[in-house]
Amino acid sequence: MLSVERPADLIDYAGKKLGTSDWVLIDQAMIDAFAEATGDKSWFHVDPERAKREMPGGRTIAHGFLTLSLVAHLSSTIYEIRRRRRGVNYGMNRLRFTAPVPAGSRVRLHETLKAAEAIEGGVRLTMDCTIELEGEERPAMLAEMIVLALE
Repeated sequence: MLSVERPADLIDYAGKKLGTSDWVLIDQAMIDAFAEATGDKSWFHVDPERAKREMPGGRTIAHGFLTLSLVAHLSSTIYEIRRRRRGVNYGMNRLRFTAPVPAGSRVRLHETLKAAEAIEGGVRLTMDCTIELEGEERPAMLAEMIVLALE
């Protein structure tokens, strides 16, 4: 894990890969909990029996936004800023869900610091985030995310 003291210390890492997270299992229980929290209970997410009959591969698939929501946790296993007041998810320049994530799959995050710019009170970090789907050549998600790391 990359560990820096202050947000400004990340400026030196602009253009570099920060690392890769551990694998995380996306099981049906996680998908069901996300469906309950968001109200998105589409059958291809929450009905394993119907998915066996009607879905390619015979499994339900995770919500794209469930996959996206894992980035914050997975990123925290790649790098840390020891002395910061807070981090703020500022937005995204780009987001693509490039492959479905079947229930029972494992994913991990590859994160590159595309840019780091000093701002008042901290640093604006632009991250290239790729969610890899175990055993698949095509990633599940690609995102260019912006995070504010505040002193």
